[in-house]
Amino acid sequence: MKILLAEDEPQLSRVVKMAIETNGYDVDAVFNGKEAVDKVKSNAYDVIILDIMMPVMDGIEALKEIRAMGDKTYVMMLTAKAEVDDKVTGLESGADDYLTKPFSLKELIARLKSRERRDSDYSVSELQYGDITLNTDEQELISHNSIRLANKETDLLNYLMLNKEKEISTEDILNHVWKNDPDADSEMVWLYVSYLRQKLLNIQSSVKIEGDKGGSFKLIS
Repeated sequence: MKILLAEDEPQLSRVVKMAIETNGYDVDAVFNGKEAVDKVKSNAYDVIILDIMMPVMDGIEALKEIRAMGDKTYVMMLTAKAEVDDKVTGLESGADDYLTKPFSLKELIARLKSRERRDSDYSVSELQYGDITLNTDEQELISHNSIRLANKETDLLNYLMLNKEKEISTEDILNHVWKNDPDADSEMVWLYVSYLRQKLLNIQSSVKIEGDKGGSFKLIS
Protein backbone atom coordinates (compact mmCIF):
# COMPACT_ATOMS: atom_id res chain seq x y z
CA MET A 1 0.00 0.00 0.00
CA LYS A 2 1.00 3.60 -0.55
CA ILE A 3 0.29 5.92 2.36
CA LEU A 4 0.27 9.70 2.78
CA LEU A 5 1.24 10.88 6.27
CA ALA A 6 0.46 14.49 7.19
CA GLU A 7 1.93 15.25 10.63
CA ASP A 8 3.50 18.60 11.57
CA GLU A 9 5.70 17.32 14.43
CA PRO A 10 8.97 16.31 12.68
CA GLN A 11 10.09 13.77 15.28
CA LEU A 12 6.71 12.03 15.44
CA SER A 13 6.50 12.07 11.65
CA ARG A 14 9.90 10.36 11.36
CA VAL A 15 9.00 7.68 13.92
CA VAL A 16 5.61 6.91 12.35
CA LYS A 17 7.04 6.93 8.82
CA MET A 18 9.81 4.51 9.82
CA ALA A 19 7.36 2.16 11.57
CA ILE A 20 5.06 2.06 8.54
CA GLU A 21 7.92 1.54 6.08
CA THR A 22 9.37 -1.24 8.25
CA ASN A 23 6.11 -3.11 7.65
CA GLY A 24 6.54 -2.94 3.89
CA TYR A 25 4.44 0.11 2.99
CA ASP A 26 5.48 3.15 0.96
CA VAL A 27 5.07 6.50 2.73
CA ASP A 28 5.03 10.12 1.56
CA ALA A 29 5.37 12.50 4.51
CA VAL A 30 4.17 16.13 4.52
CA PHE A 31 3.89 18.64 7.34
CA ASN A 32 0.71 20.66 6.81
CA GLY A 33 -2.75 20.30 5.35
CA LYS A 34 -2.06 22.26 2.17
CA GLU A 35 0.87 20.01 1.29
CA ALA A 36 -1.40 17.01 1.88
CA VAL A 37 -4.07 18.35 -0.49
CA ASP A 38 -1.45 19.11 -3.15
CA LYS A 39 -0.06 15.57 -2.87
CA VAL A 40 -3.51 14.00 -3.19
CA LYS A 41 -4.22 16.05 -6.33
CA SER A 42 -1.36 14.42 -8.20
CA ASN A 43 -0.76 11.06 -6.49
CA ALA A 44 -2.73 7.90 -5.74
CA TYR A 45 -2.83 6.67 -2.15
CA ASP A 46 -4.43 3.70 -0.44
CA VAL A 47 -4.59 5.42 2.96
CA ILE A 48 -4.25 9.05 4.05
CA ILE A 49 -3.27 9.77 7.67
CA LEU A 50 -4.07 13.36 8.69
CA ASP A 51 -3.18 15.10 11.93
CA ILE A 52 -5.96 17.52 12.86
CA MET A 53 -3.81 20.26 14.39
CA MET A 54 -1.47 21.43 11.60
CA PRO A 55 -0.25 24.83 10.39
CA VAL A 56 -1.25 26.55 7.12
CA MET A 57 -4.31 24.30 6.79
CA ASP A 58 -5.57 21.99 9.53
CA GLY A 59 -6.53 18.37 8.98
CA ILE A 60 -10.28 19.00 8.92
CA GLU A 61 -10.02 21.64 6.19
CA ALA A 62 -7.61 19.44 4.24
CA LEU A 63 -10.05 16.54 4.49
CA LYS A 64 -12.93 18.70 3.27
CA GLU A 65 -10.89 19.76 0.22
CA ILE A 66 -9.87 16.17 -0.51
CA ARG A 67 -13.48 14.98 -0.39
CA ALA A 68 -14.63 17.98 -2.46
CA MET A 69 -12.30 16.76 -5.22
CA GLY A 70 -14.24 13.51 -5.30
CA ASP A 71 -11.37 11.56 -3.76
CA LYS A 72 -12.66 8.62 -1.71
CA THR A 73 -9.34 7.38 -0.31
CA TYR A 74 -9.55 5.90 3.19
CA VAL A 75 -8.66 8.66 5.70
CA MET A 76 -7.49 8.18 9.27
CA MET A 77 -7.36 11.24 11.53
CA LEU A 78 -4.76 11.78 14.27
CA THR A 79 -5.66 14.11 17.11
CA ALA A 80 -4.47 15.09 20.56
CA LYS A 81 -8.05 15.96 21.41
CA ALA A 82 -10.29 13.34 22.98
CA GLU A 83 -13.49 15.40 22.84
CA VAL A 84 -16.45 13.78 21.11
CA ASP A 85 -17.21 16.98 19.15
CA ASP A 86 -13.78 16.90 17.52
CA LYS A 87 -14.27 13.33 16.36
CA VAL A 88 -17.79 14.03 15.13
CA THR A 89 -16.54 16.99 13.06
CA GLY A 90 -13.92 14.80 11.42
CA LEU A 91 -16.34 11.99 10.68
CA GLU A 92 -18.91 14.41 9.28
CA SER A 93 -16.20 15.85 7.03
CA GLY A 94 -15.47 12.43 5.57
CA ALA A 95 -12.97 10.71 7.88
CA ASP A 96 -13.12 6.91 8.04
CA ASP A 97 -11.17 6.25 11.24
CA TYR A 98 -9.56 7.94 14.26
CA LEU A 99 -6.51 7.55 16.47
CA THR A 100 -6.10 9.74 19.54
CA LYS A 101 -2.59 10.81 20.57
CA PRO A 102 -0.63 9.34 22.19
CA PHE A 103 -1.30 6.18 20.22
CA SER A 104 0.41 2.82 19.95
CA LEU A 105 2.41 2.22 16.77
CA LYS A 106 1.32 -1.41 16.99
CA GLU A 107 -2.32 -0.32 16.88
CA LEU A 108 -1.66 1.95 13.89
CA ILE A 109 0.06 -0.86 11.98
CA ALA A 110 -2.72 -3.29 12.91
CA ARG A 111 -5.32 -0.91 11.48
CA LEU A 112 -3.33 -0.48 8.28
CA LYS A 113 -3.02 -4.24 7.86
CA SER A 114 -6.73 -4.64 8.49
CA ARG A 115 -7.43 -2.04 5.83
CA GLU A 116 -5.14 -3.84 3.40
CA ARG A 117 -7.00 -7.12 3.95
CA ARG A 118 -10.34 -5.43 3.35
CA ASP A 119 -9.08 -3.86 0.13
CA SER A 120 -8.06 -7.32 -1.09
CA ASP A 121 -11.48 -8.78 -0.29
CA TYR A 122 -13.61 -5.91 -1.60
CA SER A 123 -13.90 -4.40 -5.04
CA VAL A 124 -16.49 -2.23 -6.77
CA SER A 125 -18.27 -4.15 -9.52
CA GLU A 126 -18.96 -1.11 -11.71
CA LEU A 127 -17.03 2.11 -12.23
CA GLN A 128 -17.87 5.11 -14.40
CA TYR A 129 -15.70 7.90 -15.72
CA GLY A 130 -16.25 10.23 -18.65
CA ASP A 131 -18.11 8.26 -21.29
CA ILE A 132 -16.97 4.80 -20.15
CA THR A 133 -18.36 2.21 -17.75
CA LEU A 134 -16.25 -0.68 -16.51
CA ASN A 135 -18.02 -3.79 -15.27
CA THR A 136 -15.31 -5.65 -13.37
CA ASP A 137 -17.42 -8.77 -12.80
CA GLU A 138 -18.11 -9.24 -16.51
CA GLN A 139 -14.76 -7.71 -17.55
CA GLU A 140 -16.66 -5.51 -19.98
CA LEU A 141 -15.81 -1.96 -21.05
CA ILE A 142 -18.75 0.07 -22.35
CA SER A 143 -19.02 3.39 -24.18
CA HIS A 144 -20.63 3.89 -27.62
CA ASN A 145 -20.25 0.13 -27.93
CA SER A 146 -18.71 -2.51 -25.69
CA ILE A 147 -15.68 -4.78 -25.61
CA ARG A 148 -14.38 -7.57 -23.40
CA LEU A 149 -11.18 -7.13 -21.42
CA ALA A 150 -8.57 -9.61 -20.26
CA ASN A 151 -7.99 -10.06 -16.51
CA LYS A 152 -5.03 -7.71 -16.24
CA GLU A 153 -6.61 -5.17 -18.58
CA THR A 154 -9.57 -5.06 -16.19
CA ASP A 155 -7.32 -4.75 -13.14
CA LEU A 156 -5.25 -1.98 -14.71
CA LEU A 157 -8.21 0.05 -15.93
CA ASN A 158 -9.92 -0.42 -12.56
CA TYR A 159 -6.87 1.04 -10.80
CA LEU A 160 -6.63 3.96 -13.22
CA MET A 161 -10.35 4.72 -12.86
CA LEU A 162 -10.16 4.65 -9.07
CA ASN A 163 -7.37 7.23 -9.39
CA LYS A 164 -8.68 9.14 -12.39
CA GLU A 165 -6.86 12.32 -13.44
CA LYS A 166 -3.90 11.51 -11.19
CA GLU A 167 -0.42 10.63 -12.37
CA ILE A 168 0.26 7.00 -11.45
CA SER A 169 3.86 5.82 -11.66
CA THR A 170 4.81 2.58 -13.37
CA GLU A 171 6.12 1.39 -9.99
CA ASP A 172 2.75 2.04 -8.31
CA ILE A 173 0.97 0.16 -11.08
CA LEU A 174 3.29 -2.82 -10.68
CA ASN A 175 2.76 -2.79 -6.90
CA HIS A 176 -1.02 -2.78 -7.23
CA VAL A 177 -1.87 -4.61 -10.44
CA TRP A 178 1.02 -7.08 -10.60
CA LYS A 179 1.81 -7.31 -6.88
CA ASN A 180 1.81 -11.13 -6.95
CA ASP A 181 3.96 -11.41 -10.07
CA PRO A 182 7.67 -10.83 -9.33
CA ASP A 183 8.54 -11.19 -13.02
CA ALA A 184 6.37 -8.26 -14.14
CA ASP A 185 8.24 -5.14 -15.24
CA SER A 186 7.77 -1.78 -16.94
CA GLU A 187 7.56 -3.51 -20.33
CA MET A 188 4.51 -5.42 -19.10
CA VAL A 189 2.83 -2.22 -17.89
CA TRP A 190 3.50 -0.48 -21.20
CA LEU A 191 2.12 -3.45 -23.14
CA TYR A 192 -1.17 -3.42 -21.22
CA VAL A 193 -1.48 0.36 -21.40
CA SER A 194 -1.16 -0.02 -25.18
CA TYR A 195 -3.86 -2.71 -25.19
CA LEU A 196 -6.23 -0.47 -23.24
CA ARG A 197 -5.56 2.53 -25.47
CA GLN A 198 -6.54 0.49 -28.50
CA LYS A 199 -9.69 -0.80 -26.84
CA LEU A 200 -10.73 2.71 -25.82
CA LEU A 201 -10.42 3.67 -29.48
CA ASN A 202 -12.40 0.59 -30.51
CA ILE A 203 -15.39 1.63 -28.39
CA GLN A 204 -15.11 5.23 -29.65
CA SER A 205 -14.47 6.65 -26.19
CA SER A 206 -13.06 10.12 -25.58
CA VAL A 207 -11.23 8.82 -22.48
CA LYS A 208 -7.46 8.61 -22.92
CA ILE A 209 -4.47 7.29 -21.02
CA GLU A 210 -1.66 9.84 -20.99
CA GLY A 211 1.94 8.86 -20.35
CA ASP A 212 5.05 7.33 -21.83
CA LYS A 213 6.83 4.02 -21.42
CA GLY A 214 8.49 3.65 -18.02
CA GLY A 215 6.96 6.85 -16.66
CA SER A 216 3.67 7.86 -15.10
CA PHE A 217 0.20 7.41 -16.57
CA LYS A 218 -3.00 9.40 -16.13
CA LEU A 219 -6.57 8.67 -17.15
CA ILE A 220 -8.24 11.76 -18.60
CA SER A 221 -11.54 12.55 -20.29
